[in-house]
Amino acid sequence: MELKSASPYRKYLTGLDTEIPLGNGQFTTYINFDNAATTPPLKSVLQAINNFAPWYSSIHRGKGYKSRLSSDFYEESRRIILKFIGGDPAAHNVIYVKNTSEAINKLANRLVQINDQQSLVLSTEMEHHSNDLPWRKNFPVDFIAVNQQGQLCLADLEAKLIKYRGRVKLVVLTGASNVTGYINPIHQAAGLSHQYGAQIMVDGAQLVPHYPVDIKPIDHPEHIDYLVFSAHKMYAPFGSGVLIGPCATFKRGTPDHVGGGTIKVVTTNSVYWADPPQKDEVGTPNIMGVVALVEAIKTLQRLNLKEIAAYEQALTEYAIKQLKNLPGIQIFNDQSNNCSCRNNPEKVSIIPINLRNISHQNLAQLLAERAGIAVRNGCFCAQPYIQKLLNLSASEIKRYLSQPDLVRPGLVRISFGMYNQTSEVDQLINSLEGIIKL
Repeated sequence: MELKSASPYRKYLTGLDTEIPLGNGQFTTYINFDNAATTPPLKSVLQAINNFAPWYSSIHRGKGYKSRLSSDFYEESRRIILKFIGGDPAAHNVIYVKNTSEAINKLANRLVQINDQQSLVLSTEMEHHSNDLPWRKNFPVDFIAVNQQGQLCLADLEAKLIKYRGRVKLVVLTGASNVTGYINPIHQAAGLSHQYGAQIMVDGAQLVPHYPVDIKPIDHPEHIDYLVFSAHKMYAPFGSGVLIGPCATFKRGTPDHVGGGTIKVVTTNSVYWADPPQKDEVGTPNIMGVVALVEAIKTLQRLNLKEIAAYEQALTEYAIKQLKNLPGIQIFNDQSNNCSCRNNPEKVSIIPINLRNISHQNLAQLLAERAGIAVRNGCFCAQPYIQKLLNLSASEIKRYLSQPDLVRPGLVRISFGMYNQTSEVDQLINSLEGIIKL
């Protein structure tokens, strides 16, 4: 894709011209390269919230006009979301949650009820803690290896599926890493998982906002059983997310949170649970968050996610090319590195870096204070993955535990949204050059 100096998508976002103070007291236009954490809102999302607000009412069971209108929209929204990711309303439930982390916890709490005690989960060494700790809490877990470049090894997935001889009931992996941006071969992994009797869950928090996702029909050998993602990473920051999975799963077991909206009948002696998805949506739902998510999906579809992905890829390649010209910069997802597992994997618009002789936290702070550039630094809630990328030994990790005042190892993460542009990258490069000269 030919990369133009100005993003064609910038006009659709709000807040991009906000001026913020620098360390010297001067003001500059804020540059946000922290989109992997959260994204600014689409103008269309804010307009949809304003348009819906006069009609807002509590959904389900209300007979007033606004309540019925809100209820109809809320239920129709599930079909819109399933169409967006290739799901089937007859086969899949869409359960609304606050975010991806809640979705994964909810699924873990359900699956531990309906699987036998010998069940085991395979995770990977590259997961966000939210797709790691809920499984450790509920199941025995083993980890699919990644190589030193941080890329997933499918051969190790199959080896572990064979090793455990049917005990693996679920394989969980990120669709795209929040550290390196590597896009995992989710459908190949799904095919392997199903071949050995396991389901698969994909953490789509970093993938869905940047790349078209198709979970495929439930009878397809490479279908995705469960998909989770958050609205706040796809330009709709109003506190909503989704858990998508087979209807059959959610008919079984009891909800992890109980109360209003989750039941059919309650007596002093018994409880009869509602049918899913209502069974797992306790209390008054966040319908405004759903309004925001649906509008974000409609806007991304209208703008064409494939074209957005191509633009972001071109911008990422432009930035990497400039960064490689700077002395002392180390890039942790440079695709020119050889990989014995997968050559040149695709990635979303994330670039993890470090600069020689300066800590990640000082580099991030200098970019913010000198140039108004927001990046993220640290371990990005993926400490085992960072430890692998930085080749940290067990003794080094123990040293940081015993001396909490030491600066922890980490990286600086540059992450783009569809509205970022080459002029902003140029400002980043200029700022890094100034810091290097210091």
